[in-house]
Amino acid sequence: MKLDRASALSGTIDLPGDKSISHRAAMFAAIAEGATTIINFATSEDCASTVRCLGSLGVRTERTENVLVVEGVGKTGLERPSQPLDCGNSGTTMRLIAGILAGQNFDSTLVGDDSLQSRPMKRIIEPLERMGAVIDAQNGRAPLVVKGKNPLSAIEYQPPVASAQIKSCVLLAGLNADGLTTVIEPVPTRDHTERMLRWFGVDVGVEGTRISVSGDARLVARDLVVPSDISSAAFFLVAAACLPGSDITMPNVGLNPSRRAVLDVLVRLGANVEVTNSEENCNEPVATLRVRGGFGPTDAERLIRGDIIANLIDEVPILAVLGTQIEGGLEIRDAAELRVKESDRIAAVVENLSRMGANVTEFPDGLRVERSQLTGAEIDSRHDHRIAMAFAIAALFANGPTIINGAAAADVSFPGFFEMLRSVVR
Repeated sequence: MKLDRASALSGTIDLPGDKSISHRAAMFAAIAEGATTIINFATSEDCASTVRCLGSLGVRTERTENVLVVEGVGKTGLERPSQPLDCGNSGTTMRLIAGILAGQNFDSTLVGDDSLQSRPMKRIIEPLERMGAVIDAQNGRAPLVVKGKNPLSAIEYQPPVASAQIKSCVLLAGLNADGLTTVIEPVPTRDHTERMLRWFGVDVGVEGTRISVSGDARLVARDLVVPSDISSAAFFLVAAACLPGSDITMPNVGLNPSRRAVLDVLVRLGANVEVTNSEENCNEPVATLRVRGGFGPTDAERLIRGDIIANLIDEVPILAVLGTQIEGGLEIRDAAELRVKESDRIAAVVENLSRMGANVTEFPDGLRVERSQLTGAEIDSRHDHRIAMAFAIAALFANGPTIINGAAAADVSFPGFFEMLRSVVR
């Protein structure tokens, strides 16, 4: 994909449904009793992987563009799959479905693409085996052979790293456990699972960082609307904020407190963002975002680290690009988890920013980037959707054309990203 420098962005854009919420909506609807209609279901390839896996487990679905109807089979109504369940590139699919499968009375195998099969799965294997399932995996990585058991044994578990996927996996297994299963988070992570379980009628106990579900809980089908994805909005927020004269409006964006950290960081750094039409939809807060070009004066800290990282881990690549455009640059630490995403995102960001002439320093747990004049370059996306999209935005600030190799990776989370970007570039 070839992109050139832009002067501004303007227009109103309807972003795709939130990927994290869409995954959960499809899975929870599948184990609910009755039929659920999900509106604005994400069109990403990752979420399509979840739907395909559910189909292989005997769940009937019907999809028309961004509307998905799921015929729930109840918590133990899934069928033994006749072949391995292909999770594609989706870590959320693999980790959350593993939690559901752990409580079924059959064996199943979870596979994925080369990238997914290189990602660490020991972090979910340990708690699931403590609950009574048996997981066969080589070196703690996929393929995962899940030998389920019902009922599982309830546990109290504190994950070694802050991860919404680990938390969700254990809570989903807890729905088929004998007793109360509790996850104690080291720091709070995105809470879409808790909110959506409540939407489907599950009593979720929350006391500080302790989240609990009972194996007696039932999920009852209930229609829902998925908010637009704040992680997708982040690319347009940064692009418009950094290009004077820009004016972009994005309606129905999910502003879950555990996900809006990227918006809060931009506002603290002086970005001109207006939040209107705030409301709650299906237990998730949503609002319209309007961002106009230019940064106001601020004395905000240029170091992002600590607990906030868990809630903007997906936005670190685009924030690094932002750092090249603001006075004082930006430093991001405590983000070592990025080393084991779809690619080593720290290394990928540092390498590609360097190719574009940025002054950037790599650390084991993050990076430091100074304000820099970018120059168009050939970018290696490493077939990582967030790297491809972050550097599409970097291209808008660069002198000369930028070529992004592996740009099609954007379809993993945001099909039509490049077309939408071109529609608002001026």
